[in-house]
Amino acid sequence: MEGGRRVGEGAVGRSRQSDGKEVFNQTVPVEGNCGAEGELGRGRMGNKFALRARSDLLAGVNTFDRHLLREWLQILGLVLVATCGLLLVQVMYDDFRALREGGARGLEQWRYFLVTMPSFLTVVLPLALLVSLIFTLGKLHRANELTAMRVAGVGFARMMAPVWVFGIFACALSWWLNATVVPWSVEESRALRESLEFRRQAKTMPPDRIGAVNSVGFDNPSARRMWFFNRYSKGTQRGYGVSVSELDAKRRETTRLVAGQAWYDETRAGWMFKDGRELTFSIETGELTASVPFEEKFKASYREDPQLMLLIDRRPTDLSFHELGRLRDYFEPTANPKGVPYAVRYFQLIATTLGPLIVIAIAIPFSVTGVRVNPAVGVSKSIGLFLLYYVMANLASSLATKEIVAPDVAAWLPNIGMTALATWLFARLR
Repeated sequence: MEGGRRVGEGAVGRSRQSDGKEVFNQTVPVEGNCGAEGELGRGRMGNKFALRARSDLLAGVNTFDRHLLREWLQILGLVLVATCGLLLVQVMYDDFRALREGGARGLEQWRYFLVTMPSFLTVVLPLALLVSLIFTLGKLHRANELTAMRVAGVGFARMMAPVWVFGIFACALSWWLNATVVPWSVEESRALRESLEFRRQAKTMPPDRIGAVNSVGFDNPSARRMWFFNRYSKGTQRGYGVSVSELDAKRRETTRLVAGQAWYDETRAGWMFKDGRELTFSIETGELTASVPFEEKFKASYREDPQLMLLIDRRPTDLSFHELGRLRDYFEPTANPKGVPYAVRYFQLIATTLGPLIVIAIAIPFSVTGVRVNPAVGVSKSIGLFLLYYVMANLASSLATKEIVAPDVAAWLPNIGMTALATWLFARLR
C-alpha cells in the first residue's frame, strides 16, 4: 500500500510468513496518511484512549470495584440472612408459649414474628457489615489481590472507595430504620402481645382488671399537678382509684380530685372524672376547707397523655425511638435522674447512625495487616471487637447514671473509643 493513500474504514491485507502460511493483518481505522502521518495519528489516538481509560479507572467503577462489591455483598447477604434467622429462632423460642397461651394461631403467630424482626435490624446491620467485610478483605489479602492492585499503581484509598460509598449509604439506611421502621416494629409487636394477653385475660377477669397496671404515678411539674392511680386498665383505657393534686409554686397542695374512675376523652381533649369528690386545702395550714361531691366532672385543662404515664418505669430497651424522645422531653426540664437511662438510650440510637462508617474504618486495617491467615480467623476476632464495644457502652451508661458525664456524651463515648481504635489501626497500616 502506498503512503499517500487515505484510509477511511481500515484495510485488510495479506502477508506471507517464512513458512509459507498466509496471515491476515487488519489495520486499525484511522484518518490520515498511512505513512508517517498515519503512524502519528495512531499514536495520538492511542494516547487518547490510554488517558480515557486512566480517567475511568480513577473516577468511575472499574473491574476491581465490581469484583470487590460482588464478593463483599454476597457474604453480607449470607450473614444478614443467617443472623436474622438466628434471631427469628430466638423470638420464636421466647414468645411462642406466650402466644399460644394468648390464643394466637397460624397467621397471627407469623404476623407477630414478621413484625418483630425489623426491630433487630439496627443491631444486625453493623455486625453483618463487620463480619462480612473482615472476611472478604481477609480473603483478598490472603490471595495477594490487594498487593497486586497496589503494585499496579492503584492507591489503597482508591481501592477502598466503593466500600466507603456503601458505608455512607448504610448510614442513611440506619437512620431511616431508627426513625421509621424500628419504632413501628417495637410499638406494633408490643401492641400485638398486649392484645393477645387482653384476650386471654378477658376469659377469666372482669373488664376493669384486663391489662391492669397497678400503682401508676405521674408528676407534671410544668402544670403543677400530681397524678396517682390505684390501677390503670389498658383494656378499658380507664384509671381506677384516681387522685389528682393541684400544687402552687412552692409545691403545696391547694386542691385534690379523688374519683372512682377517670379516663381521657379524645373527642373533647380533656379528662373525665366519675363518682368523686373535689377537696380544697388551706395553703398555709394544709387543712381541708371544702369537700364537694360530684357524679361527673370534666377538666378541659387536664391534657396529660395516659400513654406517657404508662411508659414510665419501662425498660429503655423496650421502648421505641419516639417513646424515648417523649420521656427525654418529659424528664429533661427538671433534670430528674430517673430520666438518664432513657436519654442515654435515645442518644445511643442517634449515635448508631454512624456505626457503619466506624465499622468499616476498623475492618479495613484490621483485615489487611499482619500475616495472611484464614479469613475465618479475622471473623472470630470481630466478636472481640463487639464485646469491647458492649463493655464501653455499659461503662458509659454507668458514668451517665452517676451524673459524671452528660447522657449525650455517654452515648457517643463508645463511638469515640472505636474511632480512636480505627485511627490507631490506620496509623499502623501506613
